Amino acid sequence: MSSSEPAALWDLPEKPPAPQAAPSRARKTSKTSKPGEKAKGAQSPAPERPVARVVVDIPLAHLDRTFDYLVPEKLHETAVPGCRVRVRFAGQLVDGYLIERGETSDYGSKLAFLDRVTSAEPVLPPSLHAVCRAVADRYGGTLSDVLRLAIPPRHAKAEGEPPLAPAAAPAAPDTTAWARYQRGPAFLEALAEAKPANAVWQALPGEDWPRRLAEAAGAVAAGGRGAVLVVPDHRDLTRVHEACAAVVGEDAVVALIAGLGPAERYRRWLAVLRGAVRVVVGTRAAMFAPVHDPGLFAVWDDGDDLHLDPHAPYPHVRDVLMDRAHAAKASLLVGGFARTAEAQLLVESGWAAPVLADRATLRSAAPRVTPVGEDFDVARDEAARVARLPAVAFEAARQAFAADLPALVQVPRRGYVPGLACGNCRTPAHCRRCAGPLALPGGSLDGQPKPPACRWCGVPETAFRCTACGSVRLRAVIVGAKRTAEELGRAFPGVPVRTSGAAEVLASVPGRPALVVCTPGAEPVAEGGYGAALLLDGWALLGRQDLRAGEETLRRWMAAAALVRPAAGGGRVIVGAEAGLAVVQALVRWDPAWHAAQELAERRELGFPPAMRMASVEGSPDAVAGLLDDLPLPESGEVLGPVPIGEVDEEGNADRERALVRVSRAEGRALAASIHAAAARRDARKATEPIRIQLDPLELI
Repeated sequence: MSSSEPAALWDLPEKPPAPQAAPSRARKTSKTSKPGEKAKGAQSPAPERPVARVVVDIPLAHLDRTFDYLVPEKLHETAVPGCRVRVRFAGQLVDGYLIERGETSDYGSKLAFLDRVTSAEPVLPPSLHAVCRAVADRYGGTLSDVLRLAIPPRHAKAEGEPPLAPAAAPAAPDTTAWARYQRGPAFLEALAEAKPANAVWQALPGEDWPRRLAEAAGAVAAGGRGAVLVVPDHRDLTRVHEACAAVVGEDAVVALIAGLGPAERYRRWLAVLRGAVRVVVGTRAAMFAPVHDPGLFAVWDDGDDLHLDPHAPYPHVRDVLMDRAHAAKASLLVGGFARTAEAQLLVESGWAAPVLADRATLRSAAPRVTPVGEDFDVARDEAARVARLPAVAFEAARQAFAADLPALVQVPRRGYVPGLACGNCRTPAHCRRCAGPLALPGGSLDGQPKPPACRWCGVPETAFRCTACGSVRLRAVIVGAKRTAEELGRAFPGVPVRTSGAAEVLASVPGRPALVVCTPGAEPVAEGGYGAALLLDGWALLGRQDLRAGEETLRRWMAAAALVRPAAGGGRVIVGAEAGLAVVQALVRWDPAWHAAQELAERRELGFPPAMRMASVEGSPDAVAGLLDDLPLPESGEVLGPVPIGEVDEEGNADRERALVRVSRAEGRALAASIHAAAARRDARKATEPIRIQLDPLELI
């Protein structure tokens, strides 16, 4: 496998740029001294390397650089590179990080002294600083914003605890299960020999993927190197952590997640920083884990939108881990049941090798997939008509119950009836008071079902009349998970119905007859696998106005179908969509690579990411126009828009607008630099109107 990559493709710097030293205003003393006489209360600089270069925690683009300060003699021992400090900046005390110390400064005037060292713990080692600087440059953001994401808040009590002893290197794990995949053994061999190897792994249906990730991490840890495994949510984190603990031992693995609490989160992060553990598993925030001597970075299900950080500069886990693997000469593993267009680009560019099973192995592991259109035949079974199920889906569920197995039902929306429309002309139903969407709240009042109500203002609508055709009838646009559970409960009397969604997400269910109704992404794991999976209302997922609608639909379908038993064991998947659609064909053949290649080819033709790089600029019309006027574009640059977003008045004006800036992938770094420079000039002018700048946004349409 090749570990090299053309710089024009991914724009990864071989070495992060050195921080630029810049001046800081010195504090004036209140009293002048005679020549050769030391002023009362004056401080003396440190005897060695007295100049400290500090990054201040101020998220202004024009201050995104280091500032020079003097290290007082009393802080000479504690002011170590990477520590937290307090400095006086523009008349105020602010936090910062000491990046390095030197003998001289380029600033020709007097320097101010460090106010104090908050903590002598070097929480920003050079490797982590280089990663954060590279991420800030990639997304056109500031280093201080990235440092907030990378370093958790300090907890003094946890920091004062004695460091843990480093865990012993585990024994090499058994990796024979990877033999089912082409290039699987070669990838594990490269990990064991500390050779950089990048791979895109397509997991088989029913695969114990947490165990496979743990085996890959164990192969690296056995050689004394570190591994970082990032998963979308806490349910996946629990499974991967348990698998890693079984492979490398409890003391050699730590789980990082934002919901731990300040003390425990900082305690675990320090264990990683101090080299006490070799394997880190976690959700999005773990992508910056400062593991020692990293040998493997892995991300599971990179298409999940939870991998995109909602805080500036909006980094994506896959891209951050790719940068880290490239800089550390480590390996990258992008795994999942489906494949994104971004992962397909890694494969087509030759930067990563595909790790997937042959067709014979795949057919033996996959369930049988049967597509049915929206206008399915339910006339043969009255119970199927009540349950909104085609006869074939109804029979599949019955067969699963007869085999003493549960059946999974995936519904695209939670709630009772999330949307209503006119029963005659299908015009969406809106509130007469505020024009908000109408929905059925569910439940009853005085023995009668509650009337439709507005989802914005909550006012009931007892006398609906369509504004387009005058009809008084309503129909459900999408029936939610709660309503579906009620209908299926009536269709399958005696079978328990369980729901998994926003209110309560189940991690697992017993392997006995039950109907498990869930929303996409909340599918619990069944002991022994499901006997059937019913994927309802596929048109609701495919019909979304989103560039990634097809890719996202296939990812959610495959995640649910992978929990079903193989076809040889009676496993069946019924998908409610037309068989001729490319997404359905990819599911039937279980060939996400083919669909990802099609997606990438179409995006190349249309000029969409990942074939191109884009920047989204959102804000008031004046703010967007001002930034675009001050934005020098690369040669391939093109501005799309701006277009109004949100509410539009009668004259067509909107409070907010969005513009897209598109360049070729080779000029992605130039676009990020231009965006950063324009934002810096805007901050220097003290512009008051807020603006949101994001590179490579997930939502474009």
